[in-house]
Amino acid sequence: MDKQYNPKEVEGKIYQLWEEGGFFNPDNLANRKSRIANRKELKNDKQLATSDKPFCIIMPPPNANEALHLGHALTVTLEDILIRYRRLRGDITLWLPGADHAGFETQVVFEKKLEKEGKSRWQFDRETFYQMIWDYVQQNKDVAQNQLKRLGASCDWSRQKFTLDPDIVKIVYQTFKKLDKDGLVRRDYRIINWCPKHQTGLSDLEVKYEEREDRLWYIRYLLVGESDNGHKFIEVATTRPETMLGDAAVAVNPNDERHKDLIGRKVFLPLVDREIPIVADEAVELEFGTGAVKVTPAHDATDFEISQRHNLEIISVIGQDDKITDAGGVYAGLKITDARKKIIEDLKKQGLLVKEEPYRHSVGVCYKCGRVIEPLISKQWFVTIKPLAERAIRAVNKGEVKFVSEKYEKIFQHWMANIRDWNISRQIVWGIRIPVWYCNGEDYCWVVSEIKPDKCPKCGATRFVPENDTFDTWFSSGQWPFATLQTTKAGDFEKFYPTAVMETGWDILFFWVARMIMMGFYATGQEPFKQVYLHGLIRDKDKQKMSKSKGNVVNPLAVVDENGADALRMALVFNAASDSDLPFSEDKVIAQKRFANKIWNAARFSLENLADFDPAGIEPKYTREDEWILRELKSAAKKITGDLDNFQFHEAAQSAYHFFWHSFCDKCIENVKTRIKKSAGDQDKKTAQYVLWKVLTDSLKLLHPFMPFISEEIYQQIPHRPAKALIVESWPEAD
Repeated sequence: MDKQYNPKEVEGKIYQLWEEGGFFNPDNLANRKSRIANRKELKNDKQLATSDKPFCIIMPPPNANEALHLGHALTVTLEDILIRYRRLRGDITLWLPGADHAGFETQVVFEKKLEKEGKSRWQFDRETFYQMIWDYVQQNKDVAQNQLKRLGASCDWSRQKFTLDPDIVKIVYQTFKKLDKDGLVRRDYRIINWCPKHQTGLSDLEVKYEEREDRLWYIRYLLVGESDNGHKFIEVATTRPETMLGDAAVAVNPNDERHKDLIGRKVFLPLVDREIPIVADEAVELEFGTGAVKVTPAHDATDFEISQRHNLEIISVIGQDDKITDAGGVYAGLKITDARKKIIEDLKKQGLLVKEEPYRHSVGVCYKCGRVIEPLISKQWFVTIKPLAERAIRAVNKGEVKFVSEKYEKIFQHWMANIRDWNISRQIVWGIRIPVWYCNGEDYCWVVSEIKPDKCPKCGATRFVPENDTFDTWFSSGQWPFATLQTTKAGDFEKFYPTAVMETGWDILFFWVARMIMMGFYATGQEPFKQVYLHGLIRDKDKQKMSKSKGNVVNPLAVVDENGADALRMALVFNAASDSDLPFSEDKVIAQKRFANKIWNAARFSLENLADFDPAGIEPKYTREDEWILRELKSAAKKITGDLDNFQFHEAAQSAYHFFWHSFCDKCIENVKTRIKKSAGDQDKKTAQYVLWKVLTDSLKLLHPFMPFISEEIYQQIPHRPAKALIVESWPEAD
């Protein structure tokens, strides 16, 4: 062995050994006893029998166009630990990798690229723009895969899938058809979260909320005729005077004594002079402003719901271009900010602006570009999600799907109980186009079909116009577990579905995990996975969120280049408790790099003294110290086994670390140092060598899930090693 451990020289060579050996492919793991060499030499070393039990994890697919960040590195580390551990336990392990087209995310990245080149997406027709993004993704898709390999990901690359693979798209279409056939799909007017910059609707989960200092304006709406008590107007408070052009009513709380006598009366809408009613609705907050609010159904979700209860007119006065529409009369064509200024000026001139005051409130912005979200009325595709949510809730209650953390199970249950219908349409080009054809170009009748139909079975139309919208990325990603296993190799779905565990960050519990559970039950009648483990988010050393603007983003591959993949993996997992976010510092990586050097030096000493060792025929006579270290080894194996079975990754990593450093290095090696210097035939020397060989070999097995590269490199140099590779060894006895 070299005097110093050099990760750069070792890691590529070892990964090649694993790939060429076919060790990642579950097809090669069945009947693994035939892979174990020289088992007759292990008569004093009881090994666990191979289980041949399937164990599958579907990797959360990273975006096809992006390099990995530290969050990906944590995901890869945790999942690879589980896979390597289960492989050592004898399970038939499948870790299925993939890549996500990441519709909106990828299109935003590509649009930024175009902007830097002085171009715009609007310069290209749909087909050209789609092909440009496709080519861009194809050029970059190998980046993430190569980085995953650098981190040691032992997934089966022969089964890798992409969310835009034709067979995946076909399954997504089949699910949509089933939803449509079951009456769970509808096209309906709803308030959507519109991003004016990216020209698409966003889901509620894609809207970020920021506290902002704004203004609150108080405006008089004159009554049509005087009230019985002499009131001539009602005063309304609003943060958005520009939307008053589309007001359909003024609303008050029915329990508000201040306005009770005005309910049912009418007012003149300022600047427009249109008569609108005063309605009573429980949605109005008594404490907000004057207790009277303007109702603009086309531009506020709450107002839209009020309009549905009171049968109010819906007037859109803000367009998708962020300008006032023709319905805004003299203000038509003005940008929202300009319209606001002009309306305030005109209200002042007419004596209808009572006052304005500072107002701090939460404002929804696009999570990608930060532009203020414009609530707009729009016709969208919706899935009636309640029946699917109810099945998912039952599954969790019955234990069909188990959350490792009770905390996240409660959050899941609360969100699912209050879930709203799912808007699955996006006004973007990059993604899976919704398979709908409108009869004669009108949206009152359509046909669901992947290809252009010949004739509509409902209206008889023969002329069709395709839908331009694409599916929300999470609609296809929500089908990922069954869609992948149904399209990899024959028998995979039957063997590996439901999968064993879904491991991912807690921040996509609602985006992805909840939807996979709902869609899995709906499409297959089974849960997509048995358990859910949600890890925390990585923060910087001061527990601040990592972001490019803060300059605290860490490139995981740069850390690997400097310290090795094993050091990064161990640093990430060493303090990775499931219910808390993880502060990261490179000092932790450096500490684990030192540990890797400690492992290397201990192995060098051991192997130098095992050059003449042959375990065949040894009848060891253990000293008290030998018996102690063998008990400690069993105890460590039992502790690590229990911790990994219960997803206590940090506890398991710390146990492996402390056993190797403090029990093996500090005690075992010190104990055998003088004994292994004895003459070749000495019984005590043979026993000492056997103990050294046994404890080193099993220590490497315990370390392997966490630090696969260095453990495998050392294992390859152990004399009379039991298996061709450590990756397919047998887990140490833990009983």
